[in-house]
Amino acid sequence: MKKSSFIEGAMISTIGIILCKILGLFYVIPFYAIIGSQGGALYSYAYSIYNVFLSLSIGGIPIAISKIVSEYNALKYYNTKERAFKLGYKIIVFLGLLSFVLLFLFAPLIAHFIIGSSTGGNSVKSVTLVIRVISLAIIVVPALSVKRGYLQGHKIMSVPSLANVLEQLVRVIVIIVASFIALKVFKWSVDTSVALALTGATLGAIVGYLYVDKKINSNKDNLNTDVTMTRAERSITDKVLIKKILAYAIPFIVIDLIKSAYAMVDTFTVVKTLTKIGISVGEAENVIGIITTWGNKLNMIVISISMGLTVSLIPNIASSFAKHDIEDVSKKLGEALEFLVLIVLPMTIGLSVLALPVWTIFYGYDFISANLFSVFIFQALSYSLFSVLINTVQTMNNTKEAISTLLVTFLLKCILNIPCMYLFSKIGLTVAYAPIILTILIQSGAVIYLLYRLNKKYKINYTNIFSVLIKIVLSSLIMLVVLKLLNLFISINDVSRFICILKVLLFTVVGALVYFAMLIYSKTFKEVFGSNSIKKLLRIIKK
Repeated sequence: MKKSSFIEGAMISTIGIILCKILGLFYVIPFYAIIGSQGGALYSYAYSIYNVFLSLSIGGIPIAISKIVSEYNALKYYNTKERAFKLGYKIIVFLGLLSFVLLFLFAPLIAHFIIGSSTGGNSVKSVTLVIRVISLAIIVVPALSVKRGYLQGHKIMSVPSLANVLEQLVRVIVIIVASFIALKVFKWSVDTSVALALTGATLGAIVGYLYVDKKINSNKDNLNTDVTMTRAERSITDKVLIKKILAYAIPFIVIDLIKSAYAMVDTFTVVKTLTKIGISVGEAENVIGIITTWGNKLNMIVISISMGLTVSLIPNIASSFAKHDIEDVSKKLGEALEFLVLIVLPMTIGLSVLALPVWTIFYGYDFISANLFSVFIFQALSYSLFSVLINTVQTMNNTKEAISTLLVTFLLKCILNIPCMYLFSKIGLTVAYAPIILTILIQSGAVIYLLYRLNKKYKINYTNIFSVLIKIVLSSLIMLVVLKLLNLFISINDVSRFICILKVLLFTVVGALVYFAMLIYSKTFKEVFGSNSIKKLLRIIKK
């Protein structure tokens, strides 16, 4: 196993996450064609409950372990970082087993809460079955997560990323193959077919776990797993380490919960407000569906960049911060922002331009929904910047700053969401855009505030960063002009999925060539990735 530099780690993690998201996006089409709407609902019931219990069992412990391992490695406290990992592993395995037992035992009660006394669809018995099947994954997934966090703390990104891809690949194969054989070959019930498909989560996690465990065991010397405790480490007791794990984990849990709450505000306010303004219930529900589900799935492809970046950023900044090397923190933050904007901005613009054919490929031709998505995609850009900066601030132990910023933005969303929709209606703008644009403005304001706070507290200089960002923005705008000109000759408006795929591929290739040509011409690639940047980029991709 080889340690990755910050940018290499970000690239590897990002590629892994994007591959997982793409696999997760594309398997839905054949799977839902096999099991139908009733089976799809049953599958959704199981996963919605599973995700809640998985979040409770994992919490922020993998991120906390990544941060702690990185800090102690920087201080050469190898024995302590191993003890921290083992304690974190025990805590997360216990939480996983506890969550499994609770979910398995209370599955009938949860199923009854979901279904109630309704008839004609899925039964309480079928929902109970699928919840109990998916609960098995909670025994394995938390243990896998903390081992991935351990390697990420060592700045080893390739193994966790490949484990993610293996886990997702096995899961998708099992879902499609098992459901097809059960329902189409053996003619078993939809309940049984969905239950068998859900075993993919457990089997995928087992494959990922075995792969990561093998890599750790075969590289013990490189990971310094058997180093004697130094005199300086003797004062760091297990009690101190447990407190530190929890102190690091809990803020990340709170951060994730508040981030998720944005969608809840829209869920509780958008439909009611739009219908009061005069929009039909069907149109209002279509809007909330795009914001919370269908558009969000496409946005996750872009947001994956920030997720991969964060995985690499946390241990790198934690190690530099532990050594009080603020200059290196500033350098890595600058690299993170440059890398993020370099990839995310053109993707956002491209998806906005190609909103109609992209929407047609995944969900069928729908001009109104695609038009709304063309604006909604920019929320992925503001969220990505917001997420990276919040995690940076938290990694530098500014918990109050991170959580207070999140709380203020959340409160602003709560207070202004409804008035903003009424304002758009009054001034004649499309009301459906209001909650989207409000979120973008709030998150953008938070980004500016966090950049200001980091500059004030740590004297982080943004001069070079802004210089590079301006070049990236100009390159993106030139790409946009070329795509708009191309659209004059080749219309992207088509109802055929196959034709849309061809047009999306054509526009993507042309846009990418123009964009990267401008980056190379302006020497932006060299500024972000260093000398021999093209060779370095190809080497990272080959990994």
